[in-house]
Amino acid sequence: MPTASNAAFATLRLVCCRLTVLLGLCALAMPAAGQSTRQRITTLEEQVSSLERQLENNRVVQTDLLRKIQGLEAENQALREDIDRLQFDTGQGADRQRQLYLDLDTRLQALESRGVSAVATEGGESGAVQAPLSATDSYQAAFDLLKAGRFVEAQQAYLVFLTDYPGSDMRGNAQYWLAETYYVTREFTTALASFQKVITEYPTSRKLPDAWLKVGFCNYELKNDADARAALNTVVTRYSDSTAAKLANERLVQMRSEGR
Repeated sequence: MPTASNAAFATLRLVCCRLTVLLGLCALAMPAAGQSTRQRITTLEEQVSSLERQLENNRVVQTDLLRKIQGLEAENQALREDIDRLQFDTGQGADRQRQLYLDLDTRLQALESRGVSAVATEGGESGAVQAPLSATDSYQAAFDLLKAGRFVEAQQAYLVFLTDYPGSDMRGNAQYWLAETYYVTREFTTALASFQKVITEYPTSRKLPDAWLKVGFCNYELKNDADARAALNTVVTRYSDSTAAKLANERLVQMRSEGR
């Protein structure tokens, strides 16, 4: 409660006390006073009591308001701390999200390539002169570079694979991972064109949900908000049970919170 308000209440309380004492003295000093005088004293006493009650009620109300204000200030401070933490986490987590998503696809891809590793090991143990890389070995070599974070080298390796093995059934995956190398190095315009190529040239690829997702992500980074929403909604609608759909929903929520 403000200091001026406290002072005012204290002054009014003192006045009421003084009036009460004065009225009591008047009653003692005028035992034979007339009925009119006694009525006036009684009326004044009632008015003083009423004023005291009002003062006490106002003090309770203002104390309660002060307590609520203090509570709101504490909540506001807590919210500010939460916002600061979220802003920090968002800034720190952007690259981490990309890496986690890449790691997820890496683990999925590892399941596909177990047989490839076995073939490569047997070839290395034979001691024979190595023949030109097969499509499988060429693909795996490019993917190993990607997993190692050697993105520029991985780009070249995927381009060689796509050029040398036009009939391979792994071309859709190779095109997707080529696009991913551009995305993780923040070459979003090139990445966008590469992900769109997965969609248009490899419509049966299992990477289609992820390609649509990354089309949305690239457009988001390039501030093409309408195209980003369209791509992300495509993921949610067509591939509702996929991990890509969950990530698309999260990005759509983020866009709405950003007013985009």
